[in-house]
Amino acid sequence: MARLLEGKVALVTGAGRGLGRAFAEHLASLGCQVGIHGFREHGPAEYGEGTTLTQTAAEITSAHATKTFHVLGDLTLEDDAARVVAEVTAALGPIEILIHSAGGDIAAAGGKPNPNDAVMIKSIDVKSVLDRNLMSTIFVCQQVARGMMERRQGRIVTISSIAAFKGNANSAIYSTAKAAVVEYTRCLAEQLRPFDVTCNSLAPGDTRTGRYLGTRAVDEKRLVETGTLDRIGLVDEVARVVEFFAGPLGQFVTGQVIRVDGGSQIWPA
Repeated sequence: MARLLEGKVALVTGAGRGLGRAFAEHLASLGCQVGIHGFREHGPAEYGEGTTLTQTAAEITSAHATKTFHVLGDLTLEDDAARVVAEVTAALGPIEILIHSAGGDIAAAGGKPNPNDAVMIKSIDVKSVLDRNLMSTIFVCQQVARGMMERRQGRIVTISSIAAFKGNANSAIYSTAKAAVVEYTRCLAEQLRPFDVTCNSLAPGDTRTGRYLGTRAVDEKRLVETGTLDRIGLVDEVARVVEFFAGPLGQFVTGQVIRVDGGSQIWPA
């Protein structure tokens, strides 16, 4: 049971650090060969979660006795998305599991728009946030879905956010982008149903990644790990939900969103 995805080929985008790396680690622990995508070679070092994408891939290979392949690319560019998918396929084989984790509320140049709201955010930042979250999702999913349709099998998981489900005064564009990711995922799920390809979205809440802890003041009381669900989640708690979507238990589940937030949002999706 520990290697229930033995031999499967997965591509995890945004896998250099944070949740993306946790997804790649967890799939590797289940036996997957993993394509590890990153935007920048030294991205893992930006918030103290590693050194380089090359080293991250080597560490995952060593820790989980599986094959990995690392690749850089700007997934906001359609040609880059096609190249990343093609290179992973050439190195590992046809992609059977896609976890699209690349995105976030940071701009293309690496900075976080401030404020990221409906009134003040600059047009260049609007485009950057939309590109990084929505357009990258569309471009990568298109490339991977075509192969899955031909083989009539596959699992696609997009990473959205609980920000998609409520109004947010200071993250309007990010929230809008993630809401669009959720709707695109549902539309894609409907299109892929006849081909036995599932397509779902995982929506994390506050999670203690290096970037989360390094870019905001955090209430120490919310850093406990047990005894309450009113806390900041652990990356492993989010990553384990990917196993459900990608593994045998998720075989007949598609077009769904699971919010992994300890119940900070209780209302229906």
